[in-house]
Amino acid sequence: MGLRPMTMEDVPRVALIDAESYPFPWTAGNFADALSAGNRCCVYEERGELLAYAVLMMVVDELHLLNLTVIPAQQHLGYGRALLQRMLACARKEGFLTMWLEVRPSNMVARSLYDSMGFSVVGVRKQYYPACEGREDALLMYRDVAR
Repeated sequence: MGLRPMTMEDVPRVALIDAESYPFPWTAGNFADALSAGNRCCVYEERGELLAYAVLMMVVDELHLLNLTVIPAQQHLGYGRALLQRMLACARKEGFLTMWLEVRPSNMVARSLYDSMGFSVVGVRKQYYPACEGREDALLMYRDVAR
């Protein structure tokens, strides 16, 4: 099936995948709220299996990537890169100028993907994420969509 908009019917499965992927996952309520708020939410399916999803918030001519996740069993197979490339191509076509995101410094897989896709670290948000012991900073990353 490929890429399609996320629906409320997808929320329980997406929340389950998030719980399997992160120690501090989004809840079903977080995903439902993102949909209700009008954020751009999409899922990637193959043969009826949900493999990846993304949530983006639109702010004037900017996109803010809030969540990009590939199911653990399908990581390192290019799904995250393909989804991010598709989001950037759509953003370009729709006239968005920039994409922003935060990432944990400890999330080396995501950082490697974002670095390889032309995102640059432009700041640090101190104690942004919950962590097993206290809180973890977030790296603020940016990319010009036109590149």
